[in-house]
Amino acid sequence: MIVRPAKNGLQLITQPDHAQLAARIVEHAVALNAHPRREAILLAVAEHDNGWAEEDAAPIVNPTTGHPADFVNVPEAVRHRVWPRAVRRLAPHPWTAALVAEHAVVVYDRFRVEDGWTSFFSAMEGARDQMVRASGLTSSELVSDYVFVRVGDLISLLFCMAVSQPQHIGDWSVHITGDRVVVSPDLFGGQSIPIEIRAREIPNRTFESDEDLRAAVRAAPEVMVNGVVSGELL
Repeated sequence: MIVRPAKNGLQLITQPDHAQLAARIVEHAVALNAHPRREAILLAVAEHDNGWAEEDAAPIVNPTTGHPADFVNVPEAVRHRVWPRAVRRLAPHPWTAALVAEHAVVVYDRFRVEDGWTSFFSAMEGARDQMVRASGLTSSELVSDYVFVRVGDLISLLFCMAVSQPQHIGDWSVHITGDRVVVSPDLFGGQSIPIEIRAREIPNRTFESDEDLRAAVRAAPEVMVNGVVSGELL
């Protein structure tokens, strides 16, 4: 779950919805127009968070704060199980599955030296390598194609979280100005891309239990969060 601050409460956005938005953004990347693996890459972007569906359907409370636990603050066991689930679901599409396994390895790399993560990295790297072999492609091609997954994820994530501080991935920087997400250098050939995503808006309060939170989510109105992605300020 992504928790976005709002004027009158908190907006909850599911991880799968965020991933679908990332794909709708990345499909406009000029470098993908004639890419031989365009469809497999876009599927990876769209489905990279499918393993979170079960978790987002049953949100939990952060016991320290009493607020909803977002994807950063859920227990370690949750983070360990969502990625094998996602890769299994994508196994009929080996290249897509390999890209998603690579994403899991990359985004959690900072935990590599921590106790309790050794088996996670072993499993995800093994699954990734197995899917690469099944695809008939190479690890270097995986690294090249993965850039689109990582950049798309970052653009969508910053928008969904309303993060104001610029973030950097490789040669790209991504930052938010108002409701506009600016990507530099421009990925989109000068296009401005309207974006929107649905959210559930709940009160900004502490919750007594997981069920208290889930009841609030069930009763929450659905709202649309709108913005624009572009390569430069207009």
